[in-house]
Amino acid sequence: MAKIIHSMVRVGDLDKSLKFYKEALDLDVAERLDFDGFSLVYLRNEENDMELELTWNEGTESYTHGSGYGHIAVAVDDLEAEHTKLAGLGYEPAEIKEFFREGQLLAKFFFVVDPDGYKIEFLQRHGRYQ
Repeated sequence: MAKIIHSMVRVGDLDKSLKFYKEALDLDVAERLDFDGFSLVYLRNEENDMELELTWNEGTESYTHGSGYGHIAVAVDDLEAEHTKLAGLGYEPAEIKEFFREGQLLAKFFFVVDPDGYKIEFLQRHGRYQ
């Protein structure tokens, strides 16, 4: 059986991205591998089995996401507190929304965008989003 171990995004400014992911998701560097012309940085925290890999390529300041990229999702205990924290840090989270199915709350969430334009969905821990 396969186990998902990481997801990768390409970043234009590694320091800016590291700051964002530490402040927004409390992700720390688990390992950094610097090579000639590029770096691979694996981020995680104690909450996660899976890591986020940031790939930085020398000389590339931005990337296009195409029509295929959606978002990364994280579950949090206190959605309102996370929203307030991110707004206070200047990250401009979108408004909190509720999504219902057949009259039942399916999800309560908001999105924020990282320095490279990748969307991150913050979901209140509820139902399948644990």
